[in-house]
Amino acid sequence: MRDERKAMNDEYSFDLKEAFRSDAQKDAGEGVAQEELSLRPQRLKEYIGQKQVIDSLTIAILAAKKRQEPLDHIIFQGPPGLGKTTLANIVSKEMGVRIHHATGPALEKGGDLVSILTSLERGDIFFIDEIHRLPKIVEELLCPAMEDFAMDIIFDKGANARTYRSRLEWFTLIGATTRSGLLSRPLRERFGIVRELGFYTMDEIALIIKRSAAILKVGIDDEGGYEISRRARGTPRVANHLLKRVRDYSQVKADGKIDGSVAQKALSLEGVDSDGLTILDRKFLEAIVTYYKGGPAGIEAIAATLQEDSGTLEELVEPFLLQQGYLIRTSSGRRATEKAYLHLNVTPPKDSPQPQRSLL
Repeated sequence: MRDERKAMNDEYSFDLKEAFRSDAQKDAGEGVAQEELSLRPQRLKEYIGQKQVIDSLTIAILAAKKRQEPLDHIIFQGPPGLGKTTLANIVSKEMGVRIHHATGPALEKGGDLVSILTSLERGDIFFIDEIHRLPKIVEELLCPAMEDFAMDIIFDKGANARTYRSRLEWFTLIGATTRSGLLSRPLRERFGIVRELGFYTMDEIALIIKRSAAILKVGIDDEGGYEISRRARGTPRVANHLLKRVRDYSQVKADGKIDGSVAQKALSLEGVDSDGLTILDRKFLEAIVTYYKGGPAGIEAIAATLQEDSGTLEELVEPFLLQQGYLIRTSSGRRATEKAYLHLNVTPPKDSPQPQRSLL
């Protein structure tokens, strides 16, 4: 029976990687579905949560429009799914300018960057997702372009080398990163506006779910919204993905309306427990508790045990577990807290660290 339940969970488990897949990756692949676009707020006044970020952006945008100048360069940093791409698109609409999308890894050569920057008009926004993954040669071209709005292009080599300085229109670069520590100092210092996006509160997620349900024309009561919001990891993108899966379940197994009971059954089928932990989250904690006696354990060792990419664990799994107090980082590795043991129904050792207060 236990093996059958595990097989069912593996088959229907919530795909965390898909939920956190960057919007720019979706745009570059099959394209963002119209339904996905419709769930995103289009204006600052529609945006729920991140009040301090929204207030500061509102002031910056109004001031820039009053001066009839483009915005200063902006960087949004924080875990995946918190709205960095959405905010970039909102800024372009509020400023009434075009936005051009790219990802750091896609800008492989300097020529790729030159072709984009030389096509920008005054005030246009150039958005780079995963900007921390820019190749060094591209970053060396981008930094002076951000500061001087000019690019030095070298023709030929050796004794015949010639330099041509190409002037650029005054543009705004918006970068998004989940790994701000990987940004070089010269690049970071050229951003005039740096904003950190944090996890959303349950009340904010509940409002986002209510808004999305209205757009999707799905009937949902307060209890149904609460069950989804408490499992959404403080992340709007995850909340919307879960809402769609619960909607599917309610249309097939219920009368199409989502209440607390329907949401619980649907999310259990997806492998998301009452605290929002997915199967991968629980495997991560089980590896530390079982194989490494509670830790400390290095991320590469844990990744090898789970046969997962260490970057996936660092970007998609660890932030939530750290915020919720299931995990702590030490100089020697990761350690499971008393809360993690109790969640796994394992008796914690006397020296297990106490969980830190959750920020959600």
